[in-house]
Amino acid sequence: MKRLLALTAAAFISLPLTPAPAIATGTDPAIQSHGTPGAPGAGDPYFPDQGNGGYDAGHYDLSLDYEPSSGRLSGVARISARATQELSRFNLDLVSTLSVRSVTVDGRTASYTQGGSELVVTPARALGAGRGFSVVIRYDGRPVHVVDPDGSVDGWIKTSDGVYNANEPQGAMTWFPGNHHMTDKATHRFTVTVPSTRVAVANGDLVAKVPKGGRTTYVWDSREPMASYLATVSIGKFELADSRIGGYRVTTAVDPKLAGDAAGFPDRHPPVLDYFSSIFGPYPFSSTGGIVDHAPEVGYALETQTRPIYPRVPSESLLAHELAHQWFGDSVTPTLWRDIWLNEGFATYAEWLWADKLGTRTVQAAFDQAYATAAEDEFWQTPTADPGGPENLFHDPVYDRGAMTLHVLRREVGDDAFFAILRAWAGEHKYGNADTAAFIALSERVSGRQLDALFDAWLFKPGKPSL
Repeated sequence: MKRLLALTAAAFISLPLTPAPAIATGTDPAIQSHGTPGAPGAGDPYFPDQGNGGYDAGHYDLSLDYEPSSGRLSGVARISARATQELSRFNLDLVSTLSVRSVTVDGRTASYTQGGSELVVTPARALGAGRGFSVVIRYDGRPVHVVDPDGSVDGWIKTSDGVYNANEPQGAMTWFPGNHHMTDKATHRFTVTVPSTRVAVANGDLVAKVPKGGRTTYVWDSREPMASYLATVSIGKFELADSRIGGYRVTTAVDPKLAGDAAGFPDRHPPVLDYFSSIFGPYPFSSTGGIVDHAPEVGYALETQTRPIYPRVPSESLLAHELAHQWFGDSVTPTLWRDIWLNEGFATYAEWLWADKLGTRTVQAAFDQAYATAAEDEFWQTPTADPGGPENLFHDPVYDRGAMTLHVLRREVGDDAFFAILRAWAGEHKYGNADTAAFIALSERVSGRQLDALFDAWLFKPGKPSL
């Protein structure tokens, strides 16, 4: 969720995204007698250079050492992948403000070049189609966040005591190399060393905490597949709590400045998750929780997988929104960025459902309030299922018109079919990717109804639909 943006990017020092000249490093590229280069992007219309072709990443094992006082990061990324073509070379997404020191492929020194946001790796030998391989990249530097087309910041965002690490839609490349389009999900392990005055929090389960010589190493294991934009390694003077509450392992990190307002924060999670599990299906991950940082300059929360990050103590509606994303956005992730309504519209509708459950506002009242927007308002001019470009990804129509679409669908097919659709969507696409066409097809299959007119009016055409 990024529509909480409070400040413009002018408040930050930013990383330019214009291509930089390629920097030749490593050994001279080996002559390749077989194979072809992998594509330098995944082909997403909104972010054409994001992600890469020619291989699928399966697992990231990231060892990071960070010094907050200097802002310096040293990293070793060990990536397990599989070639999807006979591959002479391949790209990884990594900004050139981080300097690569060495690259190996299957233990053999590989040549590489860096430029802009691309790390181009040429292995000593071509990789056969279908073959598994491993890549080890050693790198260091001072990470700098990026400014998105809508003016928000994401990536490695420095705070007064550490890092607010939120990566939607393109920030992962600011701190680790990878195939960073959301269609290439992978498991992750984070081994993060920081001064012992700091705490490092990441996705998944905390499996080790090792103090040594004034520094502490935290190891987090994220065993379910995750899109890179949902990864986080957030660092600060957090109060860390890790406990079993009801049926959930709840791990939270709270900035001491907010500890008073955040009292009871872990206990707020199980009631929301129990309710959503009853209507969406079982919670899809091994743990839950959140990161509450004092980061008013950031201005938005994000549904980082298993452990959403907040720049302040979240309201009840914001907590519900980010926890609903664990099903819709995190477990089931869009195929293209233009389908972002499948994240934000669903999470917004879940907010409405939770408020209705609490008795503070009915879903119908929330719909009526949004529908009362005047027909000539710009709100109605953006098609929900294709907001027009990356600058519009996190605008109100994606959230509210997306939620309204779901409510109109519910009214059309009835509660039994509607909630069966949501459960099927979460279940059939668990840990995978899906698009708007797939949701329409599922809705028609489960409901037994032909729904073209409804979806055309609410997803694809500008203008205020009639009821």
